Amino acid sequence: MREKQYIVDDMTLNDSWRMFQIMAEFVKGFEVMPDAYPAVSIFGSSRIDAKSKSYRDTVKVARLLVENGFNVISGGGPGVMEAANRGAAEAKGKSVGLHIELPSEQRPNEYANLRLAFRYFFIRKVMFVKYSVAYIIMPGGFGTLDELFEALTLIQTKRIRYFPVILMDSSFWGGLLTWVKETLIKEGTISKTDFDIFNLVDTPEEAVGIIKRRVIV
Repeated sequence: MREKQYIVDDMTLNDSWRMFQIMAEFVKGFEVMPDAYPAVSIFGSSRIDAKSKSYRDTVKVARLLVENGFNVISGGGPGVMEAANRGAAEAKGKSVGLHIELPSEQRPNEYANLRLAFRYFFIRKVMFVKYSVAYIIMPGGFGTLDELFEALTLIQTKRIRYFPVILMDSSFWGGLLTWVKETLIKEGTISKTDFDIFNLVDTPEEAVGIIKRRVIV
């Protein structure tokens, strides 16, 4: 099997000019995102369709969040992100889409009524963390896992304030959580109390109930 070859770019060539783009994206986010407070970020797969249970549950949880005084932030693309923006928009709330520019796969959905586009993932992540009062994690792939574990790490290390991190759908997340218990906790790579940072639920009502009890705005 032929090995892949990688071309190493000269990363310093445009770094000075790149800083202006980075600063501009931060400034744009800091100017716009306070209007979304208080907001809950919803993460999940971009690949599900409107017929799936995850899509329907996401629409419902977003609608319930708006009905209970919260706005909704998503990644602005299709799948779960579309469902989150759709539920919030249909409930007449602020429906924020933080769209990332990718070579393929992601297109902006039509339901975000407050939209920002980002070139850099790390700036987009700052906006999610800084302007969210809770995270809801729907079934998803690598990107969803990335957002989940980054939030858990920041809370665990006390680099950010505690906020509810809620995983929805025990049939999807159960295997991962079993591995965390039987491997990470058993081997001592995390503490037992770290398992209490997040919650596992199966219904939109449970998710919104946790946020209402634990978030003071």
